[in-house]
Amino acid sequence: MSNSNIPLAEKLRPKTLDDVVGQEHLTGDNGPIRKMLQNDTLNSLIFWGPPGTGKTTLAEIISETSGRRFYKLSAVSSGVKDVREVIEEAKKQNLFSGKSPILFIDEIHRFNKSQQDSLLHAVEKGWIVLMGATTENPSFEVVSALLSRSQVYVLKALSHEKLEQLIDTALNRYNAENAGNFIITEKQALIQYSGGDARKLINAVENVLNQYKNSTQKKIGNEEVLSVLQETMALYDKNGEQHYDIISAFIKSMRGSDPNAAVYWLARMLVGGEDIKFIARRMVILASEDIGLANPTALTVANACFQAINMIGNPEARIMLSETAVYLAVSPKSNSTYTAINEAMAFVKKTGNLPVPLHLRNAPTKLMKDLDYGKNYGYAHAHPGNFIEQEFLPEEISGTRFYTPGHNSTENKIAEQLKKKWGDKY
Repeated sequence: MSNSNIPLAEKLRPKTLDDVVGQEHLTGDNGPIRKMLQNDTLNSLIFWGPPGTGKTTLAEIISETSGRRFYKLSAVSSGVKDVREVIEEAKKQNLFSGKSPILFIDEIHRFNKSQQDSLLHAVEKGWIVLMGATTENPSFEVVSALLSRSQVYVLKALSHEKLEQLIDTALNRYNAENAGNFIITEKQALIQYSGGDARKLINAVENVLNQYKNSTQKKIGNEEVLSVLQETMALYDKNGEQHYDIISAFIKSMRGSDPNAAVYWLARMLVGGEDIKFIARRMVILASEDIGLANPTALTVANACFQAINMIGNPEARIMLSETAVYLAVSPKSNSTYTAINEAMAFVKKTGNLPVPLHLRNAPTKLMKDLDYGKNYGYAHAHPGNFIEQEFLPEEISGTRFYTPGHNSTENKIAEQLKKKWGDKY
């Protein structure tokens, strides 16, 4: 293949650890991959991370640097037969070089159990060093026997800064090879289109510049990018004003019980590449602040969503986020507990440290008992209905009320119970 036919992304593929953009936690001076290569102690590895973050590239660099033969299979198109053929060839190679070849399996999560099991014996015998790449959580997608024999390394999504750096690198290489004088004035649309995938980003740069190669148009902004890529993308600045405006609209839509608007603003954030953990955290807060005791299960659902998206990741996380956003939007609303704690904290700041009533104090020593600590305390469970009326606030603020039940079916029942127990206090 002539140099002109090689895609720009392939030309820019890093050849050494120093060339890798991002993943410094793995490739930096104290990174485990760099130390592994320095010490020539290579273990089976599984790279877990979003598309286009360098999983294949790292495997190839490790192979080249360690002087090992590199075999590559795709779990999409390969079966047990292909695996066994590579293993047999690797065994022969091992005899000659003394170093176990690397078998790299792209999308290893797509291998079923029997296909993954076919790798076990070769890994145990040291005939191959297995390297797998996956966008899915290995804990769920890789069999435990194989997982226990491998080191999992998590690759992080490339930051906005790193993606901008890649655009500059791609632009400079393109201009150098094509005697071009293109200037990319806006990078937002390219980054949006890439979805954080470095390979897709570089391909997009090349595609756009090729379209304007014979044009007098040399300044490339969002408009030019969109006209070439033929996609209407929601331009979204995660670090700017839109970030705050859209999350505000999302929260207010759920608070206002509009599931359609909630899903729309959620989609805007997801398409814009917003951090899914940020979205989920805000829904946990809303579940307590705006729904509260009107539907106490909302907090459980929101928290379960936060846990789930951490395990699952993109792109499937969108499903859990959508389910939770709709659930929160259609839930009855109450901010009674939110208001209660705010008022209580403001009250505490004004009144200071009021003494705890004697009957509520702990009395672990005789001296404390002699000082009437705990005296006349009514143990609720020793009374009918597990309740006895007594004062639980400092004497100076007796009768102060912070919590007022909201007007919803759950808190209407709470109000009835409080009225029954406390009478005129509620």
